Amino acid sequence: MMRVQRRLKIGIVGCGAIGGGIARYIRKRLKKDCQLTGLYDIEYGKAERLRRELRLRGVEKSSLKSLIQRCDLMIEAVNSLSTRSIIYEALARRRDVIAMSVGKLLRTPGLFRVARKHHCHLLLPSGAVAGIDAIKAAALGRIRQIRLTTRKPLESFIHNPYLKEQGFELACIKGETVLFDGDVATCVKFFPQNINVAATIALASGAQDKMRVRIVTSPDYKNNSHEIEVIGDFGEITTLTENIVCPENPKTSYLAVLSAIQTLRQFCQRTYIGT
Repeated sequence: MMRVQRRLKIGIVGCGAIGGGIARYIRKRLKKDCQLTGLYDIEYGKAERLRRELRLRGVEKSSLKSLIQRCDLMIEAVNSLSTRSIIYEALARRRDVIAMSVGKLLRTPGLFRVARKHHCHLLLPSGAVAGIDAIKAAALGRIRQIRLTTRKPLESFIHNPYLKEQGFELACIKGETVLFDGDVATCVKFFPQNINVAATIALASGAQDKMRVRIVTSPDYKNNSHEIEVIGDFGEITTLTENIVCPENPKTSYLAVLSAIQTLRQFCQRTYIGT
């Protein structure tokens, strides 16, 4: 019997820089493999504006439930206090999920168990860093030390509550300044919109207790960069990724958007073959 490819139905939660970038790519480059069936954002106007830009009808949803009902795969790009429950609801309804807010998953291993229970996928893109595959391989042996140094422009940290509590005045910073130096769990807690890469590395390595994160800023920085150093039984890994920031959101690297798109592209082109 001839097998025909069925287009994957995609619902996007969060219509900002990442969600919008993925939606545009689907419309331009992935029409044969998948279709947008839902856009949802807590700010309804964002979903409506994106719908109009893409010239679609009936895809902006007034609730998360309606979006999940219409899709095969949900892309989470919202990074809110309710991120965990959003992902859980999709997995519980047997939807595959691409999660961008990896920091929210660091202390929520139960979501991976939910995915296994319902025979669906919880996919984590590599994001704005290089070397994740090598780190996964290294984790098969013993990792002794991981160091992540993230450098971002001042505007990436505007309205960060932790920095205000610590007495940092961004406008007064004149040179290279260390904003944080500590463990990954604390870093993800206080910089939820800036450091998903730390959670990605921690999950890939399984060596969260061996990992230290340093966040640095300067008025001279124009782009985001992530330097990873890993030492273990395998030897040493050092990677440096210099990222162009998204014009729509300086807290997000353009490579993070491309990483999400590539994850979706690989997934939808190898699955969902029906009769």
